[in-house]
Amino acid sequence: MSELSHALAGGKPSRRGPAHVSRAPSFAELVYAHYDWWRDRTAPENGSAKAYHEALTSYQHHHGEVVSAYWCTHVESGAALTEKKRALPWATPVCTFHRESDWATKHAPDIARELHRCDELAVRARVVLKGVRQSICLRLVMSSTAHLLSLVDARAAHADEESIKAALEQERDSLKRANEYYTQAANGQAQIVYFVGMVVVAIAISVIAGLFLAFDEWAPAVAAAIAGAAGAVISVVQRINDGHFELEYDVGRPYAFFLGGLRPVIGAAMAVVIASAFASGIMHLPISSDASAGDTRFALIVISFLAGFSERWAQDTLAAAVPASKEPAAKPAGS
Repeated sequence: MSELSHALAGGKPSRRGPAHVSRAPSFAELVYAHYDWWRDRTAPENGSAKAYHEALTSYQHHHGEVVSAYWCTHVESGAALTEKKRALPWATPVCTFHRESDWATKHAPDIARELHRCDELAVRARVVLKGVRQSICLRLVMSSTAHLLSLVDARAAHADEESIKAALEQERDSLKRANEYYTQAANGQAQIVYFVGMVVVAIAISVIAGLFLAFDEWAPAVAAAIAGAAGAVISVVQRINDGHFELEYDVGRPYAFFLGGLRPVIGAAMAVVIASAFASGIMHLPISSDASAGDTRFALIVISFLAGFSERWAQDTLAAAVPASKEPAAKPAGS
């Protein structure tokens, strides 16, 4: 943040008025303009109110409407949440979190630590989450940041230190709950991307496999591939419904899509191998010897589905088909 570099240099940032520059003001300049307006609110002839409103108008023009904000009254610090509308009227606005207070909290490391947690959560929510969930998470971050900045303001006003510590502990709990909401929301969105990747690849496998139906000798393998891909999709859907499916959600949507696409590929491959093992006689189907050819095909489809549904079952089945190696004979005594 801009104040941090100035604080390390040994002073506050320049208070140059944003009305005198053609570019959009930074959030730091907006904070200083608001502080000047608040300090000089009883003396409108100073022009600080006009400078602040000009800075606010220019800032909102570039970053979107300020929908929530907190401005400290005893120190030059603040935070805001902006929403910028998209071109499509039904699309959720883009939310952005802004904060400038690092130099003001250099003597309050306990509060600064929690404010940096707010920054970290806001960055992750801004990049990972989309739509309504992003807006909710950033509003939770903004609420915690406002309360923490009020504690900075209270210390500057020499308020009771014990009450500040109690309020700080409550904000730690609030941030913990906000982080839990982010985790659930991010995991849910990653699951959606993962599921879309599965469905797209499963459909592609089915279409490609369908092209081989013209070759009779490939019909069992084609049916096995389709059944295995379907079994893989159903397996993941069941785990999602049971609430036992966790994903690495901070890696990005393309990676989650890629992982989802691998699932039906693995299921189809395992199903083809298992079906081929039974069809070739390496393994024997658990059906009666006088079963018809149709019954055998249906049995292979069921087994292929199970192979895609459970990779562990398929691996154990293949391992059982491999003959165990004989242990080497014991060496005679004295040799």
